[in-house]
Amino acid sequence: MITPGRWLKRLLPHSLLGRSLLIIIMPLVLLQLVSAYVFYGSHWETVAKRLAKGLAGDIGTVIEAFRAFPDPESRAIILSIAATKMELDIRFEPGGILPNQPQPPAGSFLERAMAEAMAERVQRPYRMDADSFEREVVIRVQLSDGLLEIYAPKKRLFSSTTYVFILWMLGTAMLLFGIATVFMRNQVRSVRKLAVAADRFGRGLDVANFKPEGATEVRQAAQAFNLMRERIQRQIQQRTEMLAGVSHDLRTPLTRMKLQLAMMGDDEGRAELNEDIAEMERMVEGYLAFARGEGSEQPTPADLSALVDDVVGRFRRQGGTIDLHSEGEILMPLRPDALSRALGNLIGNALRYAGHVWVRVGRRQGAAEVLVDDDGPGIPVERREEVFKPFTRIEESRNPGTGGVGLGLTIARDIARTHGGDVLLEDSPLGGLRARVRLPL
Repeated sequence: MITPGRWLKRLLPHSLLGRSLLIIIMPLVLLQLVSAYVFYGSHWETVAKRLAKGLAGDIGTVIEAFRAFPDPESRAIILSIAATKMELDIRFEPGGILPNQPQPPAGSFLERAMAEAMAERVQRPYRMDADSFEREVVIRVQLSDGLLEIYAPKKRLFSSTTYVFILWMLGTAMLLFGIATVFMRNQVRSVRKLAVAADRFGRGLDVANFKPEGATEVRQAAQAFNLMRERIQRQIQQRTEMLAGVSHDLRTPLTRMKLQLAMMGDDEGRAELNEDIAEMERMVEGYLAFARGEGSEQPTPADLSALVDDVVGRFRRQGGTIDLHSEGEILMPLRPDALSRALGNLIGNALRYAGHVWVRVGRRQGAAEVLVDDDGPGIPVERREEVFKPFTRIEESRNPGTGGVGLGLTIARDIARTHGGDVLLEDSPLGGLRARVRLPL
């Protein structure tokens, strides 16, 4: 069931620009509505009543003049004066009588105002033609010696200030809305640039030309982002330099140990020491590869489908059984060497523990996906996140005789996340494990 709050949240704009404009527009709209209500409720009502009383007063004046000067010549002069000075077209029908029908109740506000004015200023039987109000005001008044027909122009009862006020109100509202849109768009642009820069940096792309701009708060956020980026890059550089020294320092004593073992001949325990040294070398190389993370490689436009095809071809030449399906060319910024290594780890793991592997490459919901399915024993659901931790191996569900130091999946996820994506483990429809690599386009 959708609650009113959730329904209202769906209707509201989701972007910062839309919400900012809403904050500006809502008070403006409320102000316009209140102004319109006040105008129509007081000003327009007052003006309409005064115009109605003025028209009824002119009609009453003509009637009084007719009563004071009953001769035809004087009445003709009165009608001429009413036409030129009062803008009233008045016709007198001697002996005319109003139809014996009740006056229909006043419908609109103007009809009610005119009826009140006629009752106050004329005080004689009359009929108003309400249907003619859109064109002109037609009123018939019963006199003692005939019927007086008054045709008044529409402007005698309608005020043009109504339309002027509405046009002015709408015009100023649209002008203010346009100005607010221009200013808010400029303010939001700096926020969007900051979001784009953060997204590019999260995917490992270069954001060297990013400069703080916009309001003070946005500039502070941009400067904090630049400082954070510099600290992260400095830490990565320091880690890489430190690991280069560690690599040299560790490999040198291992090499001396291997030479000493080679000179020992067939002494007892030599085979075990050789195995220990080889294991140490694999662990050192695995650790260095994980910590290094291929951080020096720069992203370049590359075809993901072609890259996956190269990785699969390498395993096929080594005797692996892999079924590959690609949905076509997928161009995107990649670190080819790093991503090849990540996919190689995933496909190599699948081949190590399964008999057959299926690889799929395609576009899914605005991102590129690589699916690696196998028909092996899989990994328990509750331990799938654990295997991404460094040096973790699931011996009870995988063959304990296989090699590796438990860094393959860790390196794969680390590389995928430097591209702004991720690696997830799921149940495969083929009965084994599915590794889903998702990279934003």
